[in-house]
Amino acid sequence: MRQEKSHYKFESLTDFHEVFGLQKPLHPMISLINFEHLQKLPLDFPKTIVLNFYKISYKSKFCGQVKYGQNYFDFGEGGLLFTAPNQTFESPTSNESTGSMLLIHPDFFLTYPLSKKIKGYGFFSYNVNEALHLSEKEKKTILSIFKIIDDELNNRIDDLSQDVMVAQIELLLSYGNRFYKRQFITRKLVNTTLLTRFEEILDIHFSNQYSTTKGIPKVQLIADELNVSPSYLSDMLRSLTGQNTQQHIQNKLLEKSKEILSTTNLTVSEIAYLLGFEHPQSFSRLFKNKIGMSPIEFRLSFN
Repeated sequence: MRQEKSHYKFESLTDFHEVFGLQKPLHPMISLINFEHLQKLPLDFPKTIVLNFYKISYKSKFCGQVKYGQNYFDFGEGGLLFTAPNQTFESPTSNESTGSMLLIHPDFFLTYPLSKKIKGYGFFSYNVNEALHLSEKEKKTILSIFKIIDDELNNRIDDLSQDVMVAQIELLLSYGNRFYKRQFITRKLVNTTLLTRFEEILDIHFSNQYSTTKGIPKVQLIADELNVSPSYLSDMLRSLTGQNTQQHIQNKLLEKSKEILSTTNLTVSEIAYLLGFEHPQSFSRLFKNKIGMSPIEFRLSFN
């Protein structure tokens, strides 16, 4: 365990087990822990910790409902939280809701395709208020996978144990991906409202000529304004429109550029700077790649 300013960073599972009063892990790179077994931490223990490993935790219930817009409905049976290595999150305590957390060191996947594939799951970068809420049927599916991993750790550690557990983790992530897609659908009304707010931000940015002083809108800044994580915003937009945040920004930028080209006599360089580009060549290249002709060719064809 290593202290860094206002939080603790755990480099190994052994460190984590020791601090929270647990027996040594059965495997040095993977551990399944029951929240109820966590020892109560001292009052002066930092409120946040950083793990050097992946964390997938299931909680039987969340304290209160997550609110987007005015309100929305969530399944109440429990949910999943995904955390990638080196992310900061709240220290777990012994009085948390019941459930389990699966801790996995990245080296556990080192010789498996999942080592690269796992980085493509955007929900490892979601905020806590973007947790995956599960139906009763979905909960049984997730807990059955946890049970298989637990059985492997406690009863069957042999030369095939790692293969089995990696396969179960990959299955767990696939179900997480499927259930999040379901959640985007069941929250369609709320997400549509989020989409509307997103489009309003882009409209304001370009209509007020903010681009000249602030540059092209950044995904992170828009996500912050909407109070969601960049990964969640892109995945939500993709579920509704088939395009991620960056593609939406580019589309709005191109839409505005075509409007300026067809209604003004501004040069291509002037338009590029107006839209927030540092170099006119970057604007011309993007325009031609997306529209199929240069800005000047578009202006001539339009006229």
